[in-house]
Amino acid sequence: MQALSLTVNSDKKIRKAVIPAGGFGTRLFPATKAVKKELFPIIDKDGRAKPVIMAIVEEAISGGIEEVGIVVQPSDRGLFEDFFKAPLAPELYKKLSPQNQEYSQYLQDLGSRITILNQDKPEGYGYAVFCAKEWVKDEPFLLMLGDHVYSSDTGTSCARQILDIYEKANQSVVSLTTLPAESLYKSGCVTGNWQELNSILSVTQLSEKPTIEYALQHLRVEGMAEDQFLCIFGLYVLTPKIFDFLEENINNNTRDEKGEFQLTSCLDKLCKEEGMTGYVVKGKCYDTGLPDPYRQTMIDFRNV
Repeated sequence: MQALSLTVNSDKKIRKAVIPAGGFGTRLFPATKAVKKELFPIIDKDGRAKPVIMAIVEEAISGGIEEVGIVVQPSDRGLFEDFFKAPLAPELYKKLSPQNQEYSQYLQDLGSRITILNQDKPEGYGYAVFCAKEWVKDEPFLLMLGDHVYSSDTGTSCARQILDIYEKANQSVVSLTTLPAESLYKSGCVTGNWQELNSILSVTQLSEKPTIEYALQHLRVEGMAEDQFLCIFGLYVLTPKIFDFLEENINNNTRDEKGEFQLTSCLDKLCKEEGMTGYVVKGKCYDTGLPDPYRQTMIDFRNV
C-alpha cells in the first residue's frame, strides 16, 4: 500500500461549516407539518433537551470550526433565527433556573457564530449545498447533514477527526463507515485503495444508493467481507471546486430520478479531478430523519 503523507499543513485550517436544513422532512410526516425535523428534540449525555440542529452545530464547533452556515427555506428563516439569535423574553428568562439562565447566554454565544443562508427552491441536497457558495467563497469547508448527530469513540470528536485528515492529506475528505449490503439502498457508497488498512482510503469512485448487484461488481474494497461495504458516514471536507460541478449540473438541468440535484455525482467528479481521501470514522452516526432511527437515537444518544 502506498503511504499517505501525514504532514500537517497549518495553512489548511477549515474555518467554515455548512449544514443544509431546507428539506421538507417528508419521511417524518405528519410531525414535520408542525415542527421542522432539524428542530426535533434529542437528549444529550448531560440530560439536556436540545434540537437536533444544535447538536450538529456543537459538533462543528467541537472540531474547531469558527463559522457555521445553515441553509434553510426562506419561510423557515425566522424559526432558526429566533432559536439561535433572539434573546429570551424577560418574563421567560426570570422563570429559568440559574443554570438555564447561564445556558441561555451560551446559546446566544453559539448563535453569534451562525449565519442563516437561503435556499430559494427545494431542489435536492446538491442544490442546497450550492446555495452556500457565496458565503463559503473560495475556502474549503466542512459539510454536515442536517439530520445526523455523532458520538466519538475516542477523545477526538468525529468532526475533528476528518478535519485532521484533511490537514494531512490536503484534498477533499469523505467520512466512512462499514455497512452491510442490505443497507446500500439508503446510503452513498465508495470504493478505492487502502492507504492505511481499515482507516484511510484513496477513493476512486462514489455511488449514490447503488444496487447490491452493482456494488458487488464495482464497489468492492480489498480485505472486506463480501457482504460489507464502505458507506458515507455523513461528514465531508470539500474544496470549493465542488461548486463548479454543482453549478454545471444546475445549468444543464442534470437531475436524478426524483427531479432533484444531487451531491454524490459531483463528489465523484471532484474525486476524479482532484483526488479524494476516505476516512473510517472512530465513532457512531445517529440518523434522526426516519421514525425508527430517530426513536433509537433518543434512546442511545443520551448514553454515549
